[in-house]
Order: sequence, then C-alpha cells, then structure tokens
Amino acid sequence: MSDHDDHGHDDHRHDDHGHDEDEGRVTAPMQDFGMSQVTTGLVVLVVGLVVVFGVPLLV
Repeated sequence: MSDHDDHGHDDHRHDDHGHDEDEGRVTAPMQDFGMSQVTTGLVVLVVGLVVVFGVPLLV
C-alpha cells in the first residue's frame, strides 16, 4: 500500500481563490439595478397579489 494520497487530502498548500484579483464575478445584492428592473419587480408583485388575494375573493 502506498503512503502517497492520490486524492489530494494531504495537500495543504494555500489556494488563493482570487479575492484580490479582478472583480469579474459579483454577487447579486452587490450589483446595481435600474428603474426598469424596479418597475418589473413591482408589476410582478402586483400580479402576484392579485392572483393570491383577488382570485379567491371572486370565487
């Protein structure tokens, strides 16, 4: 049996995941958004509220 680990479990080198590099990937809460996206969100909200509350009141 070999003492060499082929799966890399004993590999303790420092892996830099690019935190100091170019900000190519940004998570959604940090991204800017425009008024068109706000308007789209409000329209979706209103349609959802109509479906959830309006339809049962009509039945």
